[in-house]
Amino acid sequence: MARPSLQRTVHVANTLAEKILIVHCRSKDDDLGGHAVAVNETISWSFEPNLFWGTHFWCKLAVEDKRISLVAYDEESEYKTDYWYVCDDGVYGRDRVTGGRTYKAAWKRVWPRRR
Repeated sequence: MARPSLQRTVHVANTLAEKILIVHCRSKDDDLGGHAVAVNETISWSFEPNLFWGTHFWCKLAVEDKRISLVAYDEESEYKTDYWYVCDDGVYGRDRVTGGRTYKAAWKRVWPRRR
């Protein structure tokens, strides 16, 4: 008898106003690389969680001179989301159970380095 699939898919949607989003996500075992995500486009990846050691994906998001570091997936977290909306004021997560959006992280400005 085949075991049921535990596959999860995480989505990061660019809902910024007219700005390309740079997304670089990784876990302990996988580096998904950097991707340029156009306005109203979504980047997604699927995986099977490690039930014994926990699965943890984090992402670095960048647009112009602003950055956000985000835990995109954590099996052990109380906050269960698999869909992220990147907006002009920050990042919102969609709750897997209720479908509601929750504000998760604000942009941090990166100042240019002095020479």
